[in-house]
This record gives sequence, structure tokens and C-alpha cells, in this order.
Amino acid sequence: MIPGTMNPVPSETPVTPPIPEGMRSDAAASWPSRTLIESFLGDRDFEFRPGEDVTLPGDDPEVMAAARQFRDVLGRYASGVTVVTTVSNDEPVGMTCQSFMSVSLTPPLIMFSPAKTSRAWPRIQASGRFAVNFLGRDQEGLSNTMAARGSDKFAGVEWTPAPVTGSPLFDGAVGYVDCTIDRVYEAGDHFLVLGLVEDLQVTEATEPLLYFQGKYRGLGA
Repeated sequence: MIPGTMNPVPSETPVTPPIPEGMRSDAAASWPSRTLIESFLGDRDFEFRPGEDVTLPGDDPEVMAAARQFRDVLGRYASGVTVVTTVSNDEPVGMTCQSFMSVSLTPPLIMFSPAKTSRAWPRIQASGRFAVNFLGRDQEGLSNTMAARGSDKFAGVEWTPAPVTGSPLFDGAVGYVDCTIDRVYEAGDHFLVLGLVEDLQVTEATEPLLYFQGKYRGLGA
């Protein structure tokens, strides 16, 4: 169990579902690859601030209007853009994340908030460690790459392992924090992930990449 994870789920032996009536027993052999299926499901994995990119059930006009106002107001709060990374099963993992904050100085804690639908988060959680890269102004492309689904995000992307956890760090970021998972809480349709900072540094890059009203921005832009 990952330290701090709140409600561990006991492991169970996978149960093979029955083959639907009328379907051949070897039908699975002709199905598309998992990568192709995932590409059909969506091409973005950008972890916005909670509430800013959530699909609501139903079509109640009052509910939709309230949700739109909630998102519009949150969109007025400019934030930095980060990429949260780890190494899982010897493979680099990353996701673009807007929802990040510092929490405590003693002990040094930070927080990020992945959606429950995030595909990268389960792998980060399983590793028990992660790094948060604070992207620089010229790293819009990297942000988009790490927000993509159904692709090899790290193909052609240069990175170096963080000193403590080995999580990917990117040249051009304005800084990073290298963390182990401290605690995980459920919060509506997101998780709140507290990270214990094991190492942190600033770099020579000085201008951050910002996100405001659904667009990338720079200082003064």
C-alpha cells in the first residue's frame, strides 16, 4: 500500500466476464489495439483546476448555467502550468497539471489535484513518488505533449532524472520540486495529493508559462 493512501482496495483475482450471446469466442482477436481504442476516447489529459473541466450529468438549464458561471469565475484566476512526472515500471510518466499549490513549510508539503478520470495518476500513485516541473514561457509545446492521450508522450523529449526520486525533469522549466507521496484524499471528482518535498531547485529560466481564461499566457501578455 502506498503510504498515506486513504481507503486501500484489497486485491482480487480478475473475473473473466461471460461472452455475450451471438459473439464468437475468438472475437477479441479482431479488436483494435488498446492504444487505438484510447485514442478514440479523447486526446487531452490536461488536469485543470477542480470544476473547470468536468462533464455534468443531465441537461438541467439551471445546473448548466451555475456550472458555467463557476468555470468562468475560476478561469479569471491565472495560474502557472506544471507537468507532474514519475517513472513507473521503468517507463516515464507525465501529465500536464494546472491545479498545484504549496501547503506547508514545516514539514515541506505541496499539493496537486488530478481528476479521478486521469490516466496518468494511477501510475504516479503506484510509484509513490513524483516531480513537479514548473514550465517556462516557451514550453507550450511540452505542455500540449504531456496533455495528449493515446500517444508516447516522451518520444523525442529530453529529460534528466530528479536527484531523489528519479522522476523526469525538463530543461527550460523555471524550477521543480521532487516529492514522495504523503497522503491522498478524495475530493468530489478529484483527488487531493499531498507531496513531501525531498528536493527542490530553481533554474536559469526566469519567465513562467501561465494559463488564463483557457489560453497560455506570459507575464504582461
